[in-house]
Amino acid sequence: MTPVLYSFRRCPYAMRARWALAVSGVQVELREVLLKDKPQEMLMASPKATVPVLVDTDGTVIDESLDIMLWALRQRDPAQWLEPESGSLGEMLDLIGKCDGEFKFNLDRYKYPERHSGANAIKHRDAAADFIGLLNVRLAIHTHLSGGTMGLADAAIAPFVRQFAQTDSTWFNRQAWPNLQQWLRSLTALTMFNDVMQRPNRWRPGDLPAYFPALANA
Repeated sequence: MTPVLYSFRRCPYAMRARWALAVSGVQVELREVLLKDKPQEMLMASPKATVPVLVDTDGTVIDESLDIMLWALRQRDPAQWLEPESGSLGEMLDLIGKCDGEFKFNLDRYKYPERHSGANAIKHRDAAADFIGLLNVRLAIHTHLSGGTMGLADAAIAPFVRQFAQTDSTWFNRQAWPNLQQWLRSLTALTMFNDVMQRPNRWRPGDLPAYFPALANA
């Protein structure tokens, strides 16, 4: 049996879960869903009804993206994503917590002000930019967030920074964040990122399994 991952290609939470699976080589059955038409199998596994959701072979359900990343990397971590060159795993998790907390709060209200009553997009953009500036300073020391090579924090945070950058790319590219901008360009140019972002067919009950990473354990 193979664990099952319910995912949605463009969701940054699902994106970072797939990235960790790709680097670990831990294979799952990938089930791409439509968020406006979520399959009953996913809802039964996790009433939370958000992606990603991983159902392990023993029936254990993991429905937090960072927990899925850690689940995969604690089984197999060939690139040593859990062993940062600079700082500790705890410090990486703290940085990810800042991304998932205040930065994500402001990002949502910048990108989708119409979904949040009274949200001022520019105000939230500028508040989110404080975190971007913090990353830019950190990346002046190393090429990645925890040293000279990619690690857990890079994969966990980059999908959200990418979303921030794409909201108004002209404005983003004019900002004085050269280290951050180069970091984002380099990560999204990786072959592995392209693999993570491949467009799968929508899953329906009865479909033959589609595995991710496709070449795991080959």
